[in-house]
Amino acid sequence: MRRRTFGRTAGTGALVAAAVTALVTGCGIRTTSVPVDAGAAPSRVPCSVAEEGTAAPVQDVPVRVYLVCGSQLEAVDRRSPLPEEKTDGGPVRTATRLLAQLLAEPSESETRAGFTTAVRGPLVVEGGHRGDPAGTLRLSRQPEDLAPTALSQLVCTFAASSAGAGDHTVLLGGPGAYAPKRYRCTTELRERPESAPPTAAVAAPAATATG
Repeated sequence: MRRRTFGRTAGTGALVAAAVTALVTGCGIRTTSVPVDAGAAPSRVPCSVAEEGTAAPVQDVPVRVYLVCGSQLEAVDRRSPLPEEKTDGGPVRTATRLLAQLLAEPSESETRAGFTTAVRGPLVVEGGHRGDPAGTLRLSRQPEDLAPTALSQLVCTFAASSAGAGDHTVLLGGPGAYAPKRYRCTTELRERPESAPPTAAVAAPAATATG
């Protein structure tokens, strides 16, 4: 009796083991005796800045600049000191204020969120030369000589402000006699700021005939 019971028990265990093996194999899972370490889950850059706890000075004005985060350009809202003049000084004053923000190192909260800037000094922005179209901005360095990502930051930041020429563009030139170009901030440029910003030639304003 004992031998018959043992035989039936062993037979039942073998059938269960075979069934489990068939089930695992049928699901497409390969059994292995070697432990698999897939590593830690990939981390994602947040690219989102938490609101600061301290209130900004009343005289500061809100500005928006484009910084680099996760190999793309992302808009960041900041506060900039109000100019001493009662008026903002037009596009040049706005561009100067924005350039100062791009040249500044990211704040602690921006750094934690993964933001950086590729814009490096010395770099100054001024108004256009005589004969340039209205709204032209001139940099102290030729735009094409800047790092592509830095130029992309400048183009998208200026184009999104009152220093821009409308339609997500900005009229930008360098210190030399070269004619300015119309630089456009596109979705593709924000996604790949290391590429060259799309440009278009700008025609000089027609001279006014005199009698």
